[in-house]
Amino acid sequence: MSVIYKKPDALTDAPFHYCPGCGHGTVHRIIGEVMDEMGITDSTIAVLPVGCAVMGYDYFECDCVQAAHGRAPAVASGIKRSLPDRAVFAYQGDGDLAAIGTAETIHAAARGEAITVIFINNTVYGMTGGQLAPTTLEGQVTQTSPHGRDPLTQGYPLRMCELLSQVRGVSYIERCAVDTPAHIRAAKRAVKKAFGYQIERGAYSFIELLCACPTNWGMTPAEAVKRVGEEMTEYYPLGVFCDIE
Repeated sequence: MSVIYKKPDALTDAPFHYCPGCGHGTVHRIIGEVMDEMGITDSTIAVLPVGCAVMGYDYFECDCVQAAHGRAPAVASGIKRSLPDRAVFAYQGDGDLAAIGTAETIHAAARGEAITVIFINNTVYGMTGGQLAPTTLEGQVTQTSPHGRDPLTQGYPLRMCELLSQVRGVSYIERCAVDTPAHIRAAKRAVKKAFGYQIERGAYSFIELLCACPTNWGMTPAEAVKRVGEEMTEYYPLGVFCDIE
């Protein structure tokens, strides 16, 4: 009997600790499949964040480095410059990348560092209990916006793809989602393309992935996944924002 679907070899046998319905597990699988298909697991280095994916080193078979909160692009830049033959990716959530790590994010892009950034946007701080994040939507209730996000006092949600698309030095930016099989396949194509741009061109790439956070949204997994497609994509439209062929 032939095997048509199995765990990627680039992932360990450790069970994920993520909540039911969380998008991180799906994204981990996408990255694992891409590393398998490109044959780059042994030459890849992951730079992991402070956040829900902080224990990613338990799941990826490639080398992993833990970065301080928000500093993954700076750490990834240093590793890539020291080891230019490696594929280096930074894996970050919205609080890590778009709040405390905003400067590192923008300046790594402006320098055109030859790294791939995987950005998980679930519109909330996940690991620390569901506080308002830079990506929290207007009116969204969180632990620190109990009456809903009010732009007059808490600002507007940041659109990181649109922001970075204005930065010279960037080669490829795409926003995808992991709420449907079709969107998951598109996300995998984007991640694979981003790794290819880094390996073949020495280019900076940025992939944003819209994900569900059922626990901190106070929803069932099914409700949370539905919210990604019906609500998040209204403010965060899917598509390619930069692609320098």
